Amino acid sequence: MIRHCVLMKFKSDISEAERQRLYAQIQALQNHLTGWQGFIAGANINPETGMDKGYNGGFIIDFLDEKSHLAYLADAQHQEVGAQLVVAAQDGLEGIMVFDFKF
Repeated sequence: MIRHCVLMKFKSDISEAERQRLYAQIQALQNHLTGWQGFIAGANINPETGMDKGYNGGFIIDFLDEKSHLAYLADAQHQEVGAQLVVAAQDGLEGIMVFDFKF
């Protein structure tokens, strides 16, 4: 399995409703891509002062294998939503961290 973790530094003017809309668009990709094993998204609720480094939201997708993960990355709809995430992030790409690992 591949766990795809995306941490966001959302701009302060991005509403919770807009964040949820973006998460829903990502989650909807599972309707035409195979190999999804799970999806979760939401706000950072860690109470440790300073440990969030400004990341205030994000999502995790679990994929069955590398093939399904790579199909997601190459998907045109994923790239469209990804571009919207870049616009919503503080400092564009600098406000997004992606970490994938195999387990």
